[in-house]
Amino acid sequence: MRTLEELEQRMTAPSGRLIEDMKKIDGDMMILGVGGKMGPSLAKLAKKAIDAAGLKKRVIGVSRFSDKTLREELEACGIETVACDLLNEEDLKKLPKAKNVIYMAGTKFGTVGNEHYTWAMNSYLPGRVAEQLPDSRFVVFSTGNVYPLTPVKLGGSTEADPPSPIGEYAQSCLGRERIFEHFSKKRGIPVLIFRLNYAIDLRYGVLLEIASSVYREKPIDLTMGHVNVIWQGDANEYALRSLLHCKSPANILNVTGPELISVRRVALEFGKRFGKQPVFVNEEADTALLSNAGKCFQLFGYPSVSLYQMIDWVSEWVQEGGPTLAKPTRFQERGGAF
Repeated sequence: MRTLEELEQRMTAPSGRLIEDMKKIDGDMMILGVGGKMGPSLAKLAKKAIDAAGLKKRVIGVSRFSDKTLREELEACGIETVACDLLNEEDLKKLPKAKNVIYMAGTKFGTVGNEHYTWAMNSYLPGRVAEQLPDSRFVVFSTGNVYPLTPVKLGGSTEADPPSPIGEYAQSCLGRERIFEHFSKKRGIPVLIFRLNYAIDLRYGVLLEIASSVYREKPIDLTMGHVNVIWQGDANEYALRSLLHCKSPANILNVTGPELISVRRVALEFGKRFGKQPVFVNEEADTALLSNAGKCFQLFGYPSVSLYQMIDWVSEWVQEGGPTLAKPTRFQERGGAF
């Protein structure tokens, strides 16, 4: 893939499994926080799957829409849009009702020095939304950061492991989960907590950061020596199919790729493709932020895009000078300071 059009087409093409599952999901769909990195492609994937299934469900995207171009782009694809500041009480009350809600609203970067806003968005807002939409089912985006650093030899945290978030961003994300769990129990709201790390496309993500460092011959810190990644298109498909697995009390699902990825090994793979020798600093720690997504694969099957396919695509993108979002993942952060 060498163009944004090719990337968009690949990420928003629904699989047969998604189309069949969409037929089982009753009601319209609303995506809160559609303006983020994953929201636009998720909305377009949902609309294409609905159309392919021959259904008439509405897809509604909610965001502040500071970028008017995005709003026009979504509407051109048949997605209804609602401009809304979810922290504004009057805006919140005007939200349309939808049986299915993909909750993507939240904040990560800029937490340090702006902790109050992070907690308001990530922990206070979920309760207000749950109270406003008590008849909806929710797939709630969360993060693998709610887990602690764990020994690499254990292969990643499972849903049965207790969370122990490091830093205020991760703590506030656990707050989001707990608030939705509370309303799920109190009001019987079906909820699935979608613990994701790390989704990538060609314009951002862990693989792009490693590839760019190799290509530009910049040092790569190996302390966080192992990671998980998943193709964004696969993560979006899992999120939509997760609407069939919302429960009360809330269900929890780790979402990532099947491989425990060595940062060193991936850098060496990029080095082969670029004809460059990666520059490393520090040594791999015995612990890392890792998730085990076995439960996810049991429900939905393995991702359609393999690790080596992603490496090939990212390599070509970097060599061709493809555009990026300039939004680092900070995956090497071990102290929770985002």
